[in-house]
Amino acid sequence: MSIVQGKTDGRNARTERTRSKVVEAMLSLIDGGDLRPTARRVAEHANISLRSVFQHFADLESLLAAVADAQMGRLGQFISPEIGAGPLAERTRSFVRRRTELLETITPVRRAALLQEPFSEELARRLRWAHDMARAEIERTFAPELTAVSPDEGNDIVLALDVATNWSAWDTSRRLNGLSIEESKQVMERTIRALLNEARQ
Repeated sequence: MSIVQGKTDGRNARTERTRSKVVEAMLSLIDGGDLRPTARRVAEHANISLRSVFQHFADLESLLAAVADAQMGRLGQFISPEIGAGPLAERTRSFVRRRTELLETITPVRRAALLQEPFSEELARRLRWAHDMARAEIERTFAPELTAVSPDEGNDIVLALDVATNWSAWDTSRRLNGLSIEESKQVMERTIRALLNEARQ
């Protein structure tokens, strides 16, 4: 390795560390309830200069995109890649456990995203990707039940399950209806059972 290459690699590593600190600081602030962190608060939380924030992110759009990417990286653990197998009751309980952990985890960032999504094409695109990923898990988990009905009926069931298990439904249960996590999980599981039992009749 040449001296020039070593210096370049060192600069690149420092750049990535600083970018990561900025993203982690913004996520931390949002998780803590600050839904619209300013660049100054992000810099203070990351223990870097305000100038460094703008050196690594040209505008709010690029920072929001990086934060959204980091958030999606955190959520992979809550999405199962497995095709539905085993008793329906067991699959439903496992799905509800994973999905509610995901929804509870993303709540602060999702609320912050709602404030910025109308003005950020990058953020809207990433939110759509996350939605599609969550819907695909529904299709995999309940594949035996969905393939047992007509394609049109199966699509209707997927749409209904999507509505019943997305963040908006979770926010309604937790914030508007004032339910606990366990109570909200019970509502979700009961809704899934009702939709799938109706399909099997």
